[in-house]
Amino acid sequence: MTDNTSEVAILAGGCFWCIEAVFLEVKGVRAAQSGYIGGHVDAPSYERVCQGETGHAEAVRIEFDPAVVGYDDLLEIFFAIHDPTTPNRQGHDVGTQYRSAIFTTTDAQAETARAKIAQLAFEGEFDAPIVTEVTPAGTFWPAEAYHDNYFARNGGQPYCRMVVAPKVAKFRSAFAGRRKAN
Repeated sequence: MTDNTSEVAILAGGCFWCIEAVFLEVKGVRAAQSGYIGGHVDAPSYERVCQGETGHAEAVRIEFDPAVVGYDDLLEIFFAIHDPTTPNRQGHDVGTQYRSAIFTTTDAQAETARAKIAQLAFEGEFDAPIVTEVTPAGTFWPAEAYHDNYFARNGGQPYCRMVVAPKVAKFRSAFAGRRKAN
């Protein structure tokens, strides 16, 4: 549900299970939904996106209360939990569907995203250039229902233990003050 105090951010940084798991824990985030954006096929499926057939990125649509957490804060977390310097890959996940991208819903978001990337580059935050795309959001296609809250429901699965859990742990350690109360 969106109300007039909500805004939407759409972020892609590798497997959407990782991004969703982190942002579901951020204070001020009302919802985080995995899905697909930035491709050339209507109603893409997980299988087609994973095969690299559609041009879509795995992404998360984040509904947030800007009075509690700002867009810049979301970007700070986003850049801390994934590697924005590797084109079309995050760890062992390789392909355009795993690219680092920010899909903006307003001109102000685009300006904020570009400024954040410039700031991180100026500060030398990463050892390589940031390759994160900043693109106006097109149609966001929600992923199949079994992806919803995937990490919470499948935390024992090997991929979740080896890939998702470390990103969630990194968020919890680095941003403890921004976590929702348990």
